[in-house]
Amino acid sequence: MKKTKILVPVYNDWQSVFKLLEEINMQLDGWEADISVIIINDASTEQRPVNISLLKNLKSIHVVNMRENKGHARCNAAGLKYINKNEDFDYVIVMDGDGEDRPKELGDLLCKGYENADKVITADRVKRSEGLFFKFCYLAHKSLTFIFTGQSIKFGNYTCLPKFAVNMMTKQGSTWSSFSGSLAKTIKNRTSVPSIRGERYFGPSKMSFINLLKHSLSIIAVFKTTVLIRSILFLIAYLFLIIGKISVITLIPVIGVVMMMLSVIILSKRENMTEFNNSLENIESIDKIK
Repeated sequence: MKKTKILVPVYNDWQSVFKLLEEINMQLDGWEADISVIIINDASTEQRPVNISLLKNLKSIHVVNMRENKGHARCNAAGLKYINKNEDFDYVIVMDGDGEDRPKELGDLLCKGYENADKVITADRVKRSEGLFFKFCYLAHKSLTFIFTGQSIKFGNYTCLPKFAVNMMTKQGSTWSSFSGSLAKTIKNRTSVPSIRGERYFGPSKMSFINLLKHSLSIIAVFKTTVLIRSILFLIAYLFLIIGKISVITLIPVIGVVMMMLSVIILSKRENMTEFNNSLENIESIDKIK
């Protein structure tokens, strides 16, 4: 029987995480599966609830408590490294703990994974639940990513990774900065299932415009060499076209591209392999809650 670990990062949103566990348990009803959950607690300041439901369909649930908050992407990276080093597994499913990655799609991911053992399975977004402004910003993010990297990245964290992929991801400094960017760069042998972005269980989305911008640039920074080459070519071609027409307005694209290049150079420094290799030293304790 294949062993699957579900990796869930959390920072304070315990109410959502335990709701997620209940939803996962319900989706697994009637399955013959060896599925466990590993929650990476990113140094939450709110106390974790003590009592949980029976959750009979989950083999085990562990909470890995981190000493210092490192952020969502690094939480996932440390979780992958922990599982790869300490757990017996065949697959890892990475999913957010707030309900936006829908548990009802777990079956699609796992079945596709079992059918394609040599591939990573991504949950590609076909529909989102946010407002028009966020959808517009997200479309702009995808467009910029494609233009400057040549990559069409339609997936986020919600993925099914076979063991070989986890091993590869834990050897890439880019995983320490951007999960989806690193996955797109590292593993080309991928297939997908359609995914609808769910609504948060509790509270408003934490993906603000600023966070989306940082998220977008972090992905782009993974492909920094390609980005810098394409940006320089764009600037040369654009400046050639506007010779004799230079003004404050015509220089806006130039300023924008230069700012993006600087941001990419700065964010690429997040890819610190030494920090990634030492990330398990940040573990304070591990609690078994089932």
